[in-house]
This record gives sequence, structure tokens and C-alpha cells, in this order.
Amino acid sequence: MRLSQFHLATIKETPADAEIVSHQLMLRAGMIRKLGAGIYTWSPLGLRVLQKVAAIVREEMNRAGALELLMPSVQPRELWDETERWQKFGGQLLKIKDRKQQEYCYGPTHEEVITDFARHELNSYKQLPVTFYQIQTKFRDEIRPRFGVMRAREFLMKDAYSFHLDADSMAAEYSNMYSAYTRIFNRLGLRFRAVQADTGAIGGNASHEFHVLADSGEDAIAFSTGSDYAANIELAEAVAPAQARAAASATLTRVATPHQKSIDEVAGFLKVAAEQCVKTMILRGRDGLVALCVRGDHEINEVKAQKLALLAGEFELASEAEIASVIGCAPGSIGPVGLPASVPVIVDRAAAALADFVCGGNQDDSHYCGANWDRDARVSEITDIRKVVAGDPSPDGNGEIRIARGIEVGHVFQLGQNYARAMDATVLDESGQKRVLYMGCYGIGVSRIVAASIEQNFDAAGIIWPDAIAPWRVAICVINPKHDAAVAAAAEALYADLNAGGIEAVLDDRGLRLGQMFADIELIGIPHRVVVSERGLAAGTFEYRSRRASESEAISRQQVFERLA
Repeated sequence: MRLSQFHLATIKETPADAEIVSHQLMLRAGMIRKLGAGIYTWSPLGLRVLQKVAAIVREEMNRAGALELLMPSVQPRELWDETERWQKFGGQLLKIKDRKQQEYCYGPTHEEVITDFARHELNSYKQLPVTFYQIQTKFRDEIRPRFGVMRAREFLMKDAYSFHLDADSMAAEYSNMYSAYTRIFNRLGLRFRAVQADTGAIGGNASHEFHVLADSGEDAIAFSTGSDYAANIELAEAVAPAQARAAASATLTRVATPHQKSIDEVAGFLKVAAEQCVKTMILRGRDGLVALCVRGDHEINEVKAQKLALLAGEFELASEAEIASVIGCAPGSIGPVGLPASVPVIVDRAAAALADFVCGGNQDDSHYCGANWDRDARVSEITDIRKVVAGDPSPDGNGEIRIARGIEVGHVFQLGQNYARAMDATVLDESGQKRVLYMGCYGIGVSRIVAASIEQNFDAAGIIWPDAIAPWRVAICVINPKHDAAVAAAAEALYADLNAGGIEAVLDDRGLRLGQMFADIELIGIPHRVVVSERGLAAGTFEYRSRRASESEAISRQQVFERLA
């Protein structure tokens, strides 16, 4: 490709509405242009990178034995009613009507469509196991699209679905896809971690997320310093303290704490450590109010709370009016001592290990000192309901927990029989009996990977693409091509020979000034640069520079090929 014949539209200024590095650099490099909120046009430059990512994903999915198909992006409501997700999926589901007023959605995912395909196409155990996949545009109506293509409403995704006769076969394919994902992200040149994750709106029995490690990541990842353990912070287990709870030694005393509401305020006022306090949150579940208690320096984990039997997956914060009516105080003074018998008290493991602690007094502007479980406050259940923090012991017993930021780029699920049972997807087994299919689901955010890669690979000058997904591997920069025939000819010959040798090169023959030409090549992230000049030809060398290097070096023509081989 010759840049004189290519649409390259870089800009110097950073757009004001671009919040993170990948969004800024993709706009400055001219890779994307905004059409609407969370909707982008991919330029020829951006599309080259996107297609490189998709090609690696496709190659590894094929290698893993998956079969590619293409499903409709517009899906009839009837399928979503079968799984009861038409309402459950929430506001992210873009709902549309045709001229006959029949309802459809623009697919955010394809569990219903692929299950419908399977129930019509698969009828015998002899056709199993089988995995289908597609690379297709999805749409999710994000309430606040941001960060460019990182959290866009329209995005390119690879989604795969496997079908099995039993759970063992499903688990085997899950392992196969896990390995395929590991190969994909290694080939993409990404630093990543696979972490245990919550199954969320997709549902299922087990799942792992694949996170690209980056400071700009929206997700927090907990990992062990002594093993391969890693989990999304929402799922990571907070183990119980090793030491037993000390015996009560203090007398329960009510203390006035005027205008002190938060844990930090109360701890500072009473001159105690936050970890010696208990904070209490009142939630409303299906059957009434529930109190959750954690140590003062910890936070309640909402995902864990949703799994509590007493909350049955549905809860919200109790209103101030409800709290005042049932407990008799404002939220800043709530504590477990003396709560009404109608309010169950669920205590986190770390909080349950405290003795002589400080807690709300259930009267405005008052707290208790010297409170103790069982003696002063009843306990309905002790369980893990908090977020892990750095320094916690690893759940597998090896090392300590550390926290890193990650960008989720892939997710694998063991769905079990949820969708197949809801949609009556069955096959006949060896004895001729109907068996409900088991399913797996495996997604990769293809367009998100482009942004995630930039978040790991950039400097002050611009993007630094890994070789595998760069729009071109090497840029040949020609100095003064219109006025020096020998330089132009040497550049043309090198360009032709590199491409003939399978090394994807782009020829910058635009005749720009040296500084502007180099700035563009660095901004768009070409991994290697070769400069052809009159001085170099006279010396029999080319000026070579790796995008990650700080200095250029003079090397021979043969060495150019050796460096790029």
C-alpha cells in the first residue's frame, strides 16, 4: 500500500470528549469517527487492525474445531419470551417494530437464536458435541456509552455456542475454548489474566473472564502472589480470619456522636480504628428488610449479596422512611444491637471475628462502644459478603491477594441446560430417549480488543502496535522522492521485495517533511520504520528504527530482512 493512495487522516489535537488513551489515539490516528453516541465508523486504517484481530480469532476458533456460521442481527421477540429475557435483559435491549407492528430486538447476544437453530438442526446424539461461532456486529443500548469503542453501543463480537449430551462433554469443550482463548490473546501480544467470574445476565454454572491488564480498566481483578489464582473482585472469596474471636471484655456503652455519620467520621471522633467498627446496611428483599454487617474498613459486595437466600437475587436499599419506621433512626446511626426481630442480621466473616467493637446505636447521633456478638447483637448468619482487599489471604491458601485493573475482552460460560430446557432443545440418545442439550457460550469483544491493545501499548508519540495486529508491519519512509530518482527507485525495490517476502510494508511516498512524516508513522503505531535517503544509499545502508526503540541505526539491506523475518 502507498500512503499517497490511502486515506490517512491524522489530527494533532486531542479531542476534548476523549477520556482515555485508546479513545484519544484512535481519533487522532483517524481509525474511527463518531457517528452518534457509542456508534463509530471504522476508517480504512482502523478496519485493517480490526480485521487483523478478527483473523486471529477466526484461525484459532477453526483450529479448536468450531464451525463458523452467521445468524441474523434482528431477532423476533417470541424467542426472547421463551427464555423470559425480553424484560429481564433490561434497557440494554434495543426493541424495534416492523410495519406489521411485530416486535424484534437488535441482537445484543445470540443464545436464543442459536438454541432455536440447534433444536431444528440437531436431533441425534451422533451429531454431538458441536460448536458454532460467528463474528458479527452486536448492539447494546448502554445507558452511558463512553471510552470510544471500549464501551460502545454497537460493537464487533465473536460469539460461540457449544451443544452436548452431558455435563462432562460441556466441561471438556469449556476447557478447549479456554485453551483457544489463551492462544488468541498470546498471539495478539496482550498481557492478560483469566479470572473466575460471575455468570451475570447470561446465566450458567461456571465462567471465566479474560482481562487485559491496564490501569484504565473498569474491572478490578484479585490475584494471588503465590499461585495462579485469579478472580473478578466481585467473585473472589474473602476467607475468614485465622484467629478466633476474642472474648468480650468491655461493657456495652452508648456514646453521643453528634453529626458523625460515616465510619471515618465516627472512628476519628471516638479515636478508634475503622477496622474495629461495624457498619450496617439495611436492604429490602422480597420478604422484608435485611441487615448486612461488615467491618468498617470493608465494603459490601453486591454480587455476593444477590446470592443470599434471604435476598433471593432481588434487593434495593431501604428508604430513609422505612429505616426510620422500623428501626427508629437515620441511616448514619444504624447498628446490629437491638434490631427488631423481624430484621435478619447477616454478618461478614471478618466482622464476625470482632470483639468489643463500635457500631451504630439505632438512635440518631449515637453509637455503641464495647459491643459484642451474641451477648449484645444477634446473628442470623455468618458468611462472605464483602469485597476482598489487597493483603487478604488467597482463597487457595497460597500467598496474598493483590488487586489490578483489567479490561474484559473475553468471557466463557458453562450454561448448562438453562436455554435448552426453556426452548425445548433436545436430541435422542443411544436408547432413543429425549435428552435436553447442555450448552456452553464463549464471547470475545473483537472491537474492544483493538482499544485494549492500545491501552497497553502506547507512548507520548502515539500507538505502538504488536506486530500481529499492526495495520502494516513496516513503514518505508522516502526522503525527497520527487527530486531523487535513485532514492525513489531504491524505496520502490525495497517495498516490492518486502511484500513479496510476506513482510507487509507500506510506502510513505507522500513527500512530506521529515518531522511530519515520522510523526504520522509513530502516531498510527507502525512497529518498524525504514528510511531511504540519499546519504544512506551512498553508504550502502538504510536507517532502521523499531517503534519501541529510542534511537535509529544504520543497517544493510540484508539486515533489514533479517530484522523483520
